[in-house]
Amino acid sequence: MADLTRESDRLLQEGQALIRDNRAGGRHRRAGSIGQGSARMKTRHLAARLARIAIAIGAILVAAMVAGLVIDGIGFAGVMITGLAILAAILVLGRYPRMKVPRRADLNRGDVRQLVGRTELWLEAQRPALPAPAAALVDRIGGQLDTLGAQLEGIDQQHPSAIEIRKLVGEHLPEMVDAYRRIPAELRREERAGGTPDQQLADSLGRISAEIDSVTRQLATGALDDLAIRTRYLDYRYGEAEGTAREGG
Repeated sequence: MADLTRESDRLLQEGQALIRDNRAGGRHRRAGSIGQGSARMKTRHLAARLARIAIAIGAILVAAMVAGLVIDGIGFAGVMITGLAILAAILVLGRYPRMKVPRRADLNRGDVRQLVGRTELWLEAQRPALPAPAAALVDRIGGQLDTLGAQLEGIDQQHPSAIEIRKLVGEHLPEMVDAYRRIPAELRREERAGGTPDQQLADSLGRISAEIDSVTRQLATGALDDLAIRTRYLDYRYGEAEGTAREGG
């Protein structure tokens, strides 16, 4: 029963942490989450896991009740078997199926907003193998991808910015991380071609971060221009109508 209590507490803590993270808008991120996109995917996975546990427990209890009605009570042994079945369901379904890390080949599928969330989750899985400066940049890129994802709401998939994001986030970024990880660990601090692989990775991630920021600003500029145009139109239309009304009065 101690295992049951520990597993239940762990699942409850995970759920509460993810709920707090979502309510806080990602400001207090759950350990391991670099952005809201990946945190939302984890929340959905945890919710599905809890739902499977609830369904399994419900099925076990119904089966125990039916058995009790058929044989006129299940007795102490039946109660113990039911309890063990519930424990097994919680232990197994609480751990499996584990959340799958997106494969690199799958990052660039779907629309660009899905690409952003999958890339965040993929980067989280790579982060432990990266040097500290690069890992810090991955965290920063996660926050930038959150902002970028919000800007991509409803964008045409053939928009030049969407195409650029696919190349930058879905191709160049993962290719760079994969190239670094293919280098043997003992060679990553050896200087070559003007810097060590650790330094080169951090420099490249810094440039990608700057480019993501540039694309985000371009999208924001378009939204600001659209808002300004609409504001001028409203001023022209309703301001003119108000002036005419005053003259008529």
